[in-house]
Formats: sequence, C-alpha cells, structure tokens
Amino acid sequence: MILTGLGWGAWVLALWWSFPREFWPKLRAEPEYQHLVFGSAAVLLLLWLLQASIYQGLAVHFLAITVLTLCHGWRIAIWICLLPWLVLLALGQVSLADGGLYALTTFVLPGLFSAAVFWFSYYFLPRHLFIYIFVAAFFAAALTIALHMGLTALWFYLDGRYPWHIIQDNYLVLALLISFPEALLNGMAVTLMALFRPHWLRTFYDNEYLAPER
Repeated sequence: MILTGLGWGAWVLALWWSFPREFWPKLRAEPEYQHLVFGSAAVLLLLWLLQASIYQGLAVHFLAITVLTLCHGWRIAIWICLLPWLVLLALGQVSLADGGLYALTTFVLPGLFSAAVFWFSYYFLPRHLFIYIFVAAFFAAALTIALHMGLTALWFYLDGRYPWHIIQDNYLVLALLISFPEALLNGMAVTLMALFRPHWLRTFYDNEYLAPER
C-alpha cells in the first residue's frame, strides 16, 4: 500500500514537472503535428497490448520509448504516453492501484534514461549520423528495456508479489532476448525518420549530424 501511494505521488509529480507549455499551442495549430502525436500514441498502445505474460503483471512487450523520446523530447513524450496508459487502465490491463508505478517503470524513468543517453552522445561524442542512430537510438533502446524490466522486477519483489528467484528465472532472464529486437525496432524507426522525415525527430539536427567535418 505504501509503495502504491509513493508510485502515484511520484507519477503526479513527474506529470507536473514535465508539463510542456509549448506542446498545446503547437498541437492546436499544426494538423501535421496532431497526426504525429496521435499516431505515436496509437503505435505505443498497439505495442503495449501485444505482450507475453509470464506471471500476472510480469509481461514482456516492446516499449518504443527511446524513439518516442527522440521524436518529441522527454517532457512531451511523457504526456503522449498518457493516452495509451489511460486506455490500458480502462481495459483493465493495468489496475488502478498499479497505475502510478506502471507509469514510472514503463515510460517515465525509461524515457528519462533514453534522454540522458542522447544528451551524453550529443555533448560527449562526435555529432555524426551513425552516432545518433547506433548510440542514441539502437544502444539506448537496448539498455532502456533492460532498465524497464529491472525496475519492474524490483517493484514486484519489494511489493511481495513473487519471490526473487521466480522473478529472476522467469522474467529477468528474458531481458537479453528482448533487448536486441527492441534496439532493432527503435534503430530502424529512427534511421527511416532521419533519412526521410528528419523534421519528425526533435533531437535530430541535420545541420550538425549531416554537416561535413571541418
């Protein structure tokens, strides 16, 4: 009960802290941006619904949080995730009590981690297209889903739902199997957008990543 309350409190705080003031005016004014936002939310919902449940609550599915963060930035990505999150609550896929911790472990902290990897690559590595794709997208996505599964495992263990050996042997062991497909999904999506729709990627600056080295 205490863990659930802390989860909801942290989730509400994250929503308040990440409130993107520039998001709503742009969403109302630009139809193309509306399509990108609601299309992103629809894809997320589809990916999160297509899951393989190991035990009750312990499910494996694609996240796509890394590509969402690269497209919209961490703050806006959190609010876009509200839509599929609300649908999962309405469908009973996530209980109301678990809603806060689900949000934290599925997209708040993983999204912040993906953003941190991008910031690291931007400030400390050469600004090159392949760095952006392989570090900020591919590598970040693999680590992000591993983080998500680690946080979920810790949550279920601290909540007393399953003993650690069950979580480790039946859930955490799958992190290595899902990491590469998750990385491939995000890496391919970012590659296609960088080449054909670079304006969809808020974190991609073609005058820097595609400029010839001097």
